[in-house]
Amino acid sequence: MSRWGRKQRIPKGFDVLEPTLSALQEELRNRTNESHEGKSKAESLWPIHQLNWQRSRYVYDMYYKYKKINREVYQYCLDMKYADAALIAKWKKPGYERLCSTYAINPKNFPYGTVSICRVPRKMLKDKGIVKSNFSGCIGCASGKNGFKNIFGNKYGQRLAKIQILREQAKAKLEEEMQEKHSQEERLMKLKEELQQKEAEAAKAKDQSNLESEKSTAAPSTWYVPDREDIDYSDDSSTDEDEEGPTMAAKKRKVDLGAGMSEADANRAMNYHEKKQKQ
Repeated sequence: MSRWGRKQRIPKGFDVLEPTLSALQEELRNRTNESHEGKSKAESLWPIHQLNWQRSRYVYDMYYKYKKINREVYQYCLDMKYADAALIAKWKKPGYERLCSTYAINPKNFPYGTVSICRVPRKMLKDKGIVKSNFSGCIGCASGKNGFKNIFGNKYGQRLAKIQILREQAKAKLEEEMQEKHSQEERLMKLKEELQQKEAEAAKAKDQSNLESEKSTAAPSTWYVPDREDIDYSDDSSTDEDEEGPTMAAKKRKVDLGAGMSEADANRAMNYHEKKQKQ
């Protein structure tokens, strides 16, 4: 069933080919509708034959060479006339790997039962210049090392399947490099955060150590004033000793003088004032 008849179900995996086939179909439409002024009738048909070859080669390479589509998609392309089944059948045979069209090898189309000039190997041509087939514009589709890779010498002779595969590989490589770069940036950020955290912890520990060191090495004189003019130590001590005895008076004095001090500093302050009173 052709693509102009009843529509077939599009098989899974056809999306791999669809963008390229759609672009080729649009190109074919444009070349068909363009002006043919100044061209011979045969030359005006060259783009049609060349696009048919390029589209068929694209489907053929994607299935047989690169294994990017399955048998169902390949058969769908043949059924929908996206590829020339007769031409592909010839490509599978030795010596016809670059064949431009089945017309070129049909003896009925040429005098004396011969074939198109483009089928003659380059080394066997008397004229070493470039010759073209009148039917398709092919410059040489004979097999061999000396044959042309681009048999039309223009963009329609390019292997689109190879170009697509190379682009996909380049894209995959770029994505891999970007992912690796992103991973490296994440690792660097994580290491930087860990380093900052360790530095903050070290600074905090250092500050704590310095504070404890200052507390342990502080002089007693910085914690109290031995003689203060606003306190009458003699009256306070005599009253306490008279009413409550020397022991209770000493304890009260220790509490008054030792407010905000450590036990050792408070004892030193009390002893100092007792010696001062005895003098």
